[in-house]
Amino acid sequence: MTLRLIQFVDAHGARGVAAGEDDGSARVILGVTSTYELARAAIAAKRSIADQVAQQGLGEAVDIALALSEGRILSPIDHPDPAHLHLTGTGLTHLGSAEGRDKMHTKAKEAGEENLTDSMRMFLMGVKGGKPASGAVGAQPEWFYKGNGHGLVGPGEALVSPDFAEDGGEEPEMAGIYVIGDDAQAYRIGFALANEFSDHVVEKQNYLWLAHSKLRPASLGVEILTGDLPAHVEGTSKIVRGNEVIWQKPFISGE
Repeated sequence: MTLRLIQFVDAHGARGVAAGEDDGSARVILGVTSTYELARAAIAAKRSIADQVAQQGLGEAVDIALALSEGRILSPIDHPDPAHLHLTGTGLTHLGSAEGRDKMHTKAKEAGEENLTDSMRMFLMGVKGGKPASGAVGAQPEWFYKGNGHGLVGPGEALVSPDFAEDGGEEPEMAGIYVIGDDAQAYRIGFALANEFSDHVVEKQNYLWLAHSKLRPASLGVEILTGDLPAHVEGTSKIVRGNEVIWQKPFISGE
């Protein structure tokens, strides 16, 4: 069973967590005030999130659309101490689409093994070993540390760019949400849409400046989808000024 976990503040200022359904309805999860608290309880009891929610029980309905319009929707996960929440990412082992893979392979064949860039080598390592069989060791992905929970921004909140940035650009991502249990193991709670917000002008100057370009705030979408990620995720990024859409571009996340 999949759920959509949404953190919100009610009309009286009290925090809560709602379980959303595919039809857009949502109800309060009883007995918890944060997704982190819910996840820790599930980990301790060795239950799935869905089973923990069933154990907690559901209360009154929550109008998510109204709460979002009133600025009462929080990031779908946070931590009581933001320094203990880590924002990290992986890069070129991601496989976006069949078309993208074909283009990369074509470029690799044309260039020849001896002339491949480091970025291309890393991508091809991901194509070959990015999804290892059970028990096998796969290719190590490109990995970067972006910041901690102080840089996490909730839905509809402002993404603030530092004045030394050369660019502030949207970067749609799928975020895997993990919580560490008392046994020091990482447990995946689910997935959320994200905007990684990066300085692409700096990033394009030198691939070694990847980490420099990533030190920006990042936002998560309204909800965490528990369970497995759908095989195909797509959407559209837009920049809206007033009532006018001044730029838009589709995005795709394949694997």
